[in-house]
Amino acid sequence: MAGVTAPVRKLLRRAFGVWPVMEWRNRLTMGRRGAAFTRFEDAEVARLATELGAPPTAAIACIIPTYKRPQGVVASVNSILAQERQDFVVVVVDDGAGLPPDLPKDPRVFAVSLSRNSAVLGLVRNVGIRLSRSDYVAFLDDDNTWTPQHLSLAVQAIDDGADLVYTAVRRRRQDGTELDVLSKSFDRRRFADETSWVDANSIVLRRSALLPFSRLPRTKMTFPKEDWEFVWRVSRRARVAHVTTPTVEYLVNMESFYTTWTPPGGEAV
Repeated sequence: MAGVTAPVRKLLRRAFGVWPVMEWRNRLTMGRRGAAFTRFEDAEVARLATELGAPPTAAIACIIPTYKRPQGVVASVNSILAQERQDFVVVVVDDGAGLPPDLPKDPRVFAVSLSRNSAVLGLVRNVGIRLSRSDYVAFLDDDNTWTPQHLSLAVQAIDDGADLVYTAVRRRRQDGTELDVLSKSFDRRRFADETSWVDANSIVLRRSALLPFSRLPRTKMTFPKEDWEFVWRVSRRARVAHVTTPTVEYLVNMESFYTTWTPPGGEAV
């Protein structure tokens, strides 16, 4: 919060939490760029919808943004195809780098490429959301995978009354060893002021509760991240539930395009 005195920063944090205040700053400083990315997103959705023809339709739409990870995205797609619950479509959205040639050949897998690289993760996810039709929406990044019970457990929790469900996340180092299991019940007040414990890879939600992801061009040094901002807005009116079973295998990727990590064994920034 550059330009704000320490007493004012302390007062704002006590009243609202650190992340809402920082997000207000992001909107003030990057709002115009966000509007330009929204126009780009609209144009890409119109173009790609024409290419696809009939929209990918199933009970669950699984959205995978990808960029220059041909092996990773194949593993991500395969982990979806191995789900216990099979009433889904997979929408892979390439952020302008080109799709790998060896994506699984399955009629439920749809893959599109943006006309140029946006480097805006929220925008890429939004394109997949808007191209699909489903009662539920789930997200998986191209360097992570789900266990076979991910969708069945999450959708059951939604059917039990939740609007947005997030499962526990098993985080692994690049050598395959376990770093930790991220699992904490939702508390919106604490969520405003603590390091986020809800990762988009673990989220499944009703489409009726869905809001678009932020189109602000966040870098590794932009805080908060789009996952936090998305959950913060949705949770204003959505019923949030946590499934304590780890269903996400999350790679602590030191070369992540979007996330800064401390050395293995540390916490996400």
